[in-house]
Amino acid sequence: MKKSGAMLSLEKKLHIFIDLRNFQNKMKTVSDEIRKIDAEKAALKATREEFVSQWGALGSQWGINRTMAQIHALLMTSHEALTTDDVMEELAISRGNAHTNLKELIAWGLVRTVVIRGERKEFFEAEKDVWEIARTVARERKRREIEPALGVLRECMEKSRGWESPEAREFYKQMRQLEEFVSFASKVADQVSGMKHGFAVQLAAKLLG
Repeated sequence: MKKSGAMLSLEKKLHIFIDLRNFQNKMKTVSDEIRKIDAEKAALKATREEFVSQWGALGSQWGINRTMAQIHALLMTSHEALTTDDVMEELAISRGNAHTNLKELIAWGLVRTVVIRGERKEFFEAEKDVWEIARTVARERKRREIEPALGVLRECMEKSRGWESPEAREFYKQMRQLEEFVSFASKVADQVSGMKHGFAVQLAAKLLG
């Protein structure tokens, strides 16, 4: 039995209505996903900015200035290499400040330059392996702080060796004790900078019980 024209028209309208509702539901789902992604991006940006700020404050604890630490944190948490202009914009610092601290980070071995095909600008990326960062910091602090301190102490010991006055003997004794302690710190730094991650974890586990 053939359907009447009115019946066919009604079915067609019903199908169009259903298709429209399905389309609207899909669009709502897409819109919800976009809002979710945008909210996540905003939250990630705020959290990352907080980390960069706090890492900068901690920089002095391991021997670098605040801006240098912030640049390191910015590059360490970036999913792609950044230019000097990117660093300037993100941290609101001058070109000279960005350039100077990037050079210093490269000297520390915490940041490296990256060549990107088709780009004339210089790009930078940070070492992201946490243990490698710790090894690098230990090695550089030894070179920049411990070794010069040892040099001063040993020079003072050599100059005061054999002096006879009580005050001079006390001075020599103090220099020798300091030299022994700093020498120990130097050896520890050598051990840390030379350790592989797996061995370091095993050693820490033993020490901590």
